[in-house]
Amino acid sequence: MAHFLRGKQAGIQSDLSGSLSPESFLIDEVARYGINSRISAIAYDPVQSLLAAGTSETQFGSGEIYVFGQERVSAVFSLPRKASTSILQFCGDKLLAVAKNELYVFSLDERKLVTSYAPPGHATCVLTDPALDYAFIGLQNGELVTYDLDRHMVAPFKVPNLWKERNSRARFLPILSLAFHPKDLGTLLIGYSDGAVIFSIKQNVPVKYFQYEVPKGAPGGDSDPSSARETRWPKVVKALWHPTATFVLTVHEDSSLVFWDPKDGRVVMARTIQAIDVNKPGELASTSGSTPNTFSLKAPIFEIAWCCKENPDDTGLLIAGGTPTTEMTKGLTFIDLGITPNYQTSSWQVLSGHFSSLKRQSTLSTPPNAEVAQFCLIPRASPHFGGAQDPIAVVALLSSGELVTLSFPSGYTITPTNVFPPSLTMVHPFATNFDLACIDRTRWLGWREKRAQGPPLLIGGAAAKKALKRFESRDIAIVAHADGLIRLWDIGHDDQIENPTVLQVDLARAVGRYDGIAATQMSFSGAAGELSVGLQSGELVVFKWGRNENAGRDVPLGENNGPDQITSISHRGDPGLKEGLLPLALLDQSQGSITVLKHSDVGFICVGYKSGSIAFLDLRGPAVIYSANLTDFAAKQSRRSSWKSHSSMEKGVDWPTCAEFGVLRIEDDSYSSISCFVGTNNGHLATFKILPSSGATYTVSFVGSCSLDDRVLSICPINAETGAQTLATQDAVSDLRNGGKVNGVIVAATPSGCRIFKPATSKGAHKNWDDFMCDAASVVHSSGGCSVVGLFGDGKARAYSIPALKEIGSISIGKILDTRRLGDARISPSGDILAWTGPSELAMLHVWGIGSPLYVEMKLLSPSNMNIKLTKHPLT
Repeated sequence: MAHFLRGKQAGIQSDLSGSLSPESFLIDEVARYGINSRISAIAYDPVQSLLAAGTSETQFGSGEIYVFGQERVSAVFSLPRKASTSILQFCGDKLLAVAKNELYVFSLDERKLVTSYAPPGHATCVLTDPALDYAFIGLQNGELVTYDLDRHMVAPFKVPNLWKERNSRARFLPILSLAFHPKDLGTLLIGYSDGAVIFSIKQNVPVKYFQYEVPKGAPGGDSDPSSARETRWPKVVKALWHPTATFVLTVHEDSSLVFWDPKDGRVVMARTIQAIDVNKPGELASTSGSTPNTFSLKAPIFEIAWCCKENPDDTGLLIAGGTPTTEMTKGLTFIDLGITPNYQTSSWQVLSGHFSSLKRQSTLSTPPNAEVAQFCLIPRASPHFGGAQDPIAVVALLSSGELVTLSFPSGYTITPTNVFPPSLTMVHPFATNFDLACIDRTRWLGWREKRAQGPPLLIGGAAAKKALKRFESRDIAIVAHADGLIRLWDIGHDDQIENPTVLQVDLARAVGRYDGIAATQMSFSGAAGELSVGLQSGELVVFKWGRNENAGRDVPLGENNGPDQITSISHRGDPGLKEGLLPLALLDQSQGSITVLKHSDVGFICVGYKSGSIAFLDLRGPAVIYSANLTDFAAKQSRRSSWKSHSSMEKGVDWPTCAEFGVLRIEDDSYSSISCFVGTNNGHLATFKILPSSGATYTVSFVGSCSLDDRVLSICPINAETGAQTLATQDAVSDLRNGGKVNGVIVAATPSGCRIFKPATSKGAHKNWDDFMCDAASVVHSSGGCSVVGLFGDGKARAYSIPALKEIGSISIGKILDTRRLGDARISPSGDILAWTGPSELAMLHVWGIGSPLYVEMKLLSPSNMNIKLTKHPLT
């Protein structure tokens, strides 16, 4: 009976949901993109070319470890219990992680946890080597234990607290760093908090002790001049070898860099990044503060690497931290030491001058308001020297949890587009907003950017073979990032992704400024190859696929035109982009933040603002062909309309929340036309008609409106006879010339209900949701018919029939998705759901599936890659 009554009210004569049943409403978890929590540790394997990222335990998820390879190759390792990853290291075909004082060993080949070990104390550092089957674990009590990675048992080799034997009064002496001798695996450099020790594993005895002393009157690395009144022994934070073991370097908590002669234990040079001979009494040099007679504090040294070029004697130091906190430029400091003098033939003055007279010093800039917490080097070819020989790039982990990639040693920012997998781009920097577009498969296959950029940094692993295709359309994710970059990529249908490349547009360059570029709305037209982006500051930017006439030339950006004027920005394309999505036009109407944006396939754009204004653009000009405020329509409504009854005086300013273009008959028209439907926050749904006029132009006219019970979430025009979409496609518009008529209805969803009606003012059929609120909804088409699928605040997805609006089935999604952000979810016509699971992770689900869980069939260890790498660079 409900089907008959609602069908008659809505103007639909048949059941469009067909054979859909509750048993068939199941959800497949297809894929996940991004990182579920804040990154706490990273590691890179130069042999297999894999990058690992460990996360910390937060409210969004327990600690997990992600391993990434080429294109979409990835794997996720879950820890047995909730914990934060503090240490991460590759060792051959294994991945080692330390979390909550427990060592976990994962197999990269089998992609599973093989064993775990709880050492007798808090683990502070771990040392491994691909040539050894042992993990050396430094403990907080100063002892060193070893674990057999092959036999999965504790090894008998153990080193007591060597520094306690030297100074029995010392109590708290944790091991802070471990390093193998570059030429002898039998020699170990152990860094304690009070000093460093060279230990011979073969002789089982300490060979040399290093303790740094700053005499009275010497400045040391402290910024405070008053600290020079007494003798100090700065604590060690790390100890490391020269690439050829010619020297030993100890890094101290006062930001001092102390170079030692490993043979006689003498200090060759003690310096900071800014000053030399800081261990010698003399004039105190302090860093001036922001006001007179003050000094600025120095940031501690968070990470340091002694890297070298292809010639291992040509070295340099890459340092994170150690600079005054008042410096505006944040980043990594690179000290190029040049060619190391011959130790046998050089005098002491020459050796000391090598560390005082630098070849050059430069800063690799990173984003402001965040420190570099950790970094790993990407070598050009060789895996030797701990991956620090001839590096070409640096992947830095910021204190905010974001990643940044810089070229080495120039320090230019490397965009992660087509360099890293899409999941890594979600935190490079953080993704802020996303949208979902359905693009014809043949169109997407032809869109491959031609951009000047280096090769992919990750080439490890092998993707699994999947079915060629499941649908003729592709789901394209459009993701906006905090730095103004927008990336587009195919999220797939659990099938073979034929075009895995990522498209990128530079919103900051298109607007002409690099601040205040937060994207609030995005809309992509696959048929036209055009992308529209709405900013929080009120600008509308349009991009179009094409060839860059200014490729290779950095043309001045110029100024934008005044308000209500369209600015041509075709010259603002990225100089390194030869073919791709290029800036076309910019419109600034100064009406506040853009709240709705819809780009049709036939050249029209509808844009709505927080102030309540809406505008229509025709890209054939381009020109604004219509502009008005929603409050202007109240006076045009008849008494039977409820626009007046829900006035802005009662509910506040009426501003648009969604829009959709369609081709169908409006009310009693004898013809079909291009229409646009705009929903508002107060529940009004306005209908506009777009008709051709003289001179090959178009006019927009307001037809009427109806009132719904709440904020309009989605508008879906469908065919009343078949249930198919009646969008304003190029084929549908061209059929209007032949007199084509489409009997269509509108399916509009709100948080409290759903309505099916004939536009523009018909009441139609209506249904209220029960005791829950809807956050997102859309019409989904499947082989059994079409249905309304919604995501609700109680953590469930529900399907309703058309036109009866009877519940077909429901299933829980609260354990997969972040229910607090379901309002940002997108539901495609094919039944794919893209939604947030955490701050920087998206999950793709498919409704009307078979209930399959997430399964990724990929190989992290590619035998072909291993053979090539090991043949070219044997690990000896």
